[in-house]
Amino acid sequence: MLLAALIVAAVSCVYAARYFAITTDLTELIAAKDSGWVKNQLTYQAEFPAQAEFPAHQTLVVLDAPTPELADQAADKLAQSLSGQSAVVQAVGQPGGGPFFERNALLFLHEQDVAAITGGLGHAAPLLRVLASDPSLRGIASVLTLVAGGIQSKRMELNDLARPLTLGADTLSRVLAGQPASFSWRVLVQDRPASTEELRRFITVDPKLDFSALEPGRAATDAIRQTAADLKLASDFDATMRLSGQVPINDEEFGSLRKSAPATIAGTVIIVLIILFLALRSWRIVWPVTFALVVGFCATAAVGLLVVGKLNLISIAFAVLFIGLGVDFGLQFSVRYRSERHNNNDLQVALRSAAKKAGMPLALAAAATACAFFSFLPTDFRGLSELGEIAGLGMLVAFFTTITILPAALQLSKPPAEPRPMGFERLAPIDRFTMAHRIPILVVTLAIVLAASPLLLRVHFDFNPLHLQNPNVEAVATFLDLKSDPNTGANAINVLAPSLPEAKNIAARLAALPQVSQTRTIETFIPDAQDRKLAEIANAMAVLSPVLGPAQPRPAPTDAEIVEALNSAADALLQASGGETNPGATAAARLATLLKQLAAADPWVRAKASGAFAAPLRYDLDQIRLMLNPQRITLPTLPASVARDWVAPDGKARVQVLPKGDSNNDTVLRDFASAVLAIEPAATGTPVMFQEAARIIVHAFIEATALALVSIAIILLIALRRIGDVLLTLVPLIVAGLVTLEICGLIGLQLNFANIIALPLLLGVGVAFKIYYIMAWRSGKTNFLESTLTRAVIFSAMTTATAFGSLWLSNEPGVSSMGKLLALSLACTLSAAVLFQPILMGPPRVRVSPDGSKARDRSRDLAHN
Repeated sequence: MLLAALIVAAVSCVYAARYFAITTDLTELIAAKDSGWVKNQLTYQAEFPAQAEFPAHQTLVVLDAPTPELADQAADKLAQSLSGQSAVVQAVGQPGGGPFFERNALLFLHEQDVAAITGGLGHAAPLLRVLASDPSLRGIASVLTLVAGGIQSKRMELNDLARPLTLGADTLSRVLAGQPASFSWRVLVQDRPASTEELRRFITVDPKLDFSALEPGRAATDAIRQTAADLKLASDFDATMRLSGQVPINDEEFGSLRKSAPATIAGTVIIVLIILFLALRSWRIVWPVTFALVVGFCATAAVGLLVVGKLNLISIAFAVLFIGLGVDFGLQFSVRYRSERHNNNDLQVALRSAAKKAGMPLALAAAATACAFFSFLPTDFRGLSELGEIAGLGMLVAFFTTITILPAALQLSKPPAEPRPMGFERLAPIDRFTMAHRIPILVVTLAIVLAASPLLLRVHFDFNPLHLQNPNVEAVATFLDLKSDPNTGANAINVLAPSLPEAKNIAARLAALPQVSQTRTIETFIPDAQDRKLAEIANAMAVLSPVLGPAQPRPAPTDAEIVEALNSAADALLQASGGETNPGATAAARLATLLKQLAAADPWVRAKASGAFAAPLRYDLDQIRLMLNPQRITLPTLPASVARDWVAPDGKARVQVLPKGDSNNDTVLRDFASAVLAIEPAATGTPVMFQEAARIIVHAFIEATALALVSIAIILLIALRRIGDVLLTLVPLIVAGLVTLEICGLIGLQLNFANIIALPLLLGVGVAFKIYYIMAWRSGKTNFLESTLTRAVIFSAMTTATAFGSLWLSNEPGVSSMGKLLALSLACTLSAAVLFQPILMGPPRVRVSPDGSKARDRSRDLAHN
């Protein structure tokens, strides 16, 4: 038998290693392809493949820099470099960036802002002439000298220049201190600090994903980070890069689990072995239990891969379920063997007696538990359906290995005799007390459970998968930061309209909803008041055209010429300040002092100052030349890349709807999705998908739980042939489930996509425990607390709780919540089996005579019938 077991284990391991496959594609967890919301999503993606939900199957690169100029340059360089990496990247985009938006930037501003900018540029034409002809430190110093002359001639007010002089002094101070520094001429012109949006740029990357790997997007993520390092974005542009989107979020979570898994598994195995030793008190019994468990696990893994093809992120949890219940079967048999060995020192006689007494309870528990798991097969939650299929088969495998391999291994191991009884004799007083007061205890217990039932109303399903992620990791923290701004479209809903005119009508209807902040169509990219804006820009261009394009630019200055210009500018500013103490004079004196220090510094310091002031100046001059040559924007003149994101080749148009309020709030998202769906039932998007997926999962668990209870009841009725005994088995299971959910409502533990897996385990473990007690009770067993059965159940629960405890300690909120609910459900199940069920059953119908024979209690039997 053991040789056959070794062959089976070896063949199973080879098969599992050869054909092992796992998909980390979360979209495959839902099998409801015929559902309306799934069809809507697939239809939308077919029309707009590049606009799948933000940021599903997409990596979002977020670049932040100290100035708008640095942010633009860093984003342009990175996007251009990534576009050529076709091995790991499918497509690269720059939302709101690129030549089209750079050329027409002024048209997208408010009309008054256009007038202010063009008017300011016109007034600054004399200074721009100097800067355009000499965009260097020498030219900038010359402008400062001209400004100082204007102050002295009373053409300018010194206090009016306090802000630009202070900005220049602040930047120069950082240069002299050896700190990163860059001067923003754009901020200087707009006369206000740059907003967060102006300092941030986005790049969207569609990576090539390998769903057979635990981290499907790792290759693309590594390529993005390496490219940023090679381009020296941090050193040359002082830019910080963060990655977000569903791809890096999932990869970071899977990577964290992969790194922590070896230590977690090793610790769990060690603790389980210790618990087994405490329960069985002999390594000659522990190793047969472990051997049977390992063989069963290998066989289950091979069978599971054979029937489902590849595992998913839910079905892979069969390992926890198999170990938890496989150990339970082994413990039940081994503890029964120890008890029989205490009564009879003959090993073979003890084994046969243990098999005779434990065989039927184990068979019934395995059948009922397998049915509980198989009940998840018909559901639309594919992840749970496949888990139920593998776990159900695993229960049958665990039963088979327990009744074949375990006895054979024990026969070979030859454990020593058992000098002491196996039960908890010290708990005998509690047994007597509970049996003497069983009716009051039952009434009080059921009254408490019923009184706490309003707590069930506080249990909700948290449908936002983001709440399962560690908020401290980069990808999640970045996404949470972006979600705080509804304009990013992180929680947008999209509607597919049959035509552009219909899209305008839909957008207007949805914009009127109180839950909607704004709607967007392709016409959002057609600026208003273009005639007046173009006229303002044309007037500015007439003045600035000869200024920005000098016929003979000055040659690059020598270092000596720069030093001379800096000293001249410093002297002029000091003379203009006149020793006064007003803000303008103070700023001028400070800048003059810093200019003197720069002139006296080493040449490399002046080179650094040139990079801080002259480099962004040249970039902004090019941008001004570009912005002063805009094109009237109409639908036909929109770039193809922009138009394709909003209008499909067949004329269908996209409407984007943005939520109002805190988009991190589940209630806000739920109300937003419901309001939009009430007007446009075909709408799709992240809020719709999350809400509908949650509905499917909750419905799947309700459906499967009902089916499991019915199937278990049928099996129990066939085996026990008494409706009363079936109820005595199921009522404690139902009570354990109710108490588990009531405690969840009390402590605020919400159900989610991760921890809801505790409910199948509650069914599996709960059914097994309850069957053990009902079978022992039917055989005439009394005093359950002090019995060997309770010893086996408690130690079985301890081994299962060990795995859950390791999950509870995880840094991942989703994994931690799974551990919490698993531990809670296990504690409630154990309490219902050990404490509640014996009290509910009462004295057995079969009493054991002093000579060891059984006699039926006729009066109780008649009363029961």
